[in-house]
Amino acid sequence: MSIFRTFAPKILKINEMDTLRILSNEELGRCPQGFRRYLYEQINWNARLIAILGSRGVGKSTMMVQHMQAQRLGEKALYVSADNVYFALHSLLDLARQFFQSGGLRLYIDEVHRYPGWSTEIKNIYDTIPGLQVVFSGSSILDLERGGADLSRRCLKYHLAGLSLREYINFTQRTSLPQVTLDQLVSEGISLPHDMRPLPLYNQYVKEGYYPYFIEGDYAMRCTAALNATLEVDIPEFAQLNYAVVPRLKRLLYMIAQSVPFKPNLKRLSEYTSIRRDDIGDTLEMMNKAGVISSVWNEASGMSIMAKPDKIYLNNTNLAYLLSQQTPDVGNVRETFFQQSTRVCYNPLASGKSDFCIGQFTFETGGKGKTGKQVKDIPNSYIVKDDIETKGGRTIPLWQFGFLY
Repeated sequence: MSIFRTFAPKILKINEMDTLRILSNEELGRCPQGFRRYLYEQINWNARLIAILGSRGVGKSTMMVQHMQAQRLGEKALYVSADNVYFALHSLLDLARQFFQSGGLRLYIDEVHRYPGWSTEIKNIYDTIPGLQVVFSGSSILDLERGGADLSRRCLKYHLAGLSLREYINFTQRTSLPQVTLDQLVSEGISLPHDMRPLPLYNQYVKEGYYPYFIEGDYAMRCTAALNATLEVDIPEFAQLNYAVVPRLKRLLYMIAQSVPFKPNLKRLSEYTSIRRDDIGDTLEMMNKAGVISSVWNEASGMSIMAKPDKIYLNNTNLAYLLSQQTPDVGNVRETFFQQSTRVCYNPLASGKSDFCIGQFTFETGGKGKTGKQVKDIPNSYIVKDDIETKGGRTIPLWQFGFLY
């Protein structure tokens, strides 16, 4: 690919730019309006360089195009996907220069990780075209400090998680229920409209609600395709691994899926997956960054890079249903939901006395019959139950944690 770019013309042909504009306009026309993700309002859209990272399928592309729609800049804004065959003969830098010279102000680049040498070219665009704003999306595995250029000092980085239960309810029920803080949750709880029953919505969400695929149908097929692409393409490309490692990644994932929450035993993992024991830690970290699994550290070690995770969960409950050979254990679903709902805004840690602790708060998850005996002598401790609707004293419904983002 680099050989082709060596001989590529520096000035883009008019018809090629027109083609890119047509593709950009088609994307604008397909993009749904109205519902916006939680991250949309948190982004400083006036910054010169913005990175939106996240795992496959969480809605990064949609959010970028929605911003294009809102700005109404016409031909002064352009959306391109970095995996377009167009870039076999043209560079991102050449495109940015031609676009800016023709009056462009804002360039949206999707799937930037599919473009070899992306970080160097983004840096060059930033340094040589100060009048152009660039917003790009990429896999959550990308490291802005790694590669041919350090973008960390130039770029505002945002991470987009999958849909929260609150967002899922707002979209499917056409409501606008607000986000709450953890302090509000433990002290006041949440009140829903009197005609809204949260438990059926929670039960739908944990199976098929974390990714926006439910809008289009074929949920399991789309999730499987995205998961396979992460394991077969994103991780091997990022880590420069041979394709032979892919079956090992899949064995590792299925081993975790069958025993969530998984307490990592590096020797056992190495023997089962044929991944060298010294490489297991790095492999788990890559899978964690890629949005396949989610690691939880012990409260004693925090998130020390020298300590292995205390527990490993699948990234979200939808993956638990997708990867389980039968209906996943209800206790595993509870803990996975709690962890996926709290980690976006907080740092949930494993506790030796309960399931989780977050700052000063301690949480023990369970069903309707769960008692507070285990944590009764722990200050600021709460029982979190998955089959109740309303808060009472130190007992909080599990579904309410889905309103933290």
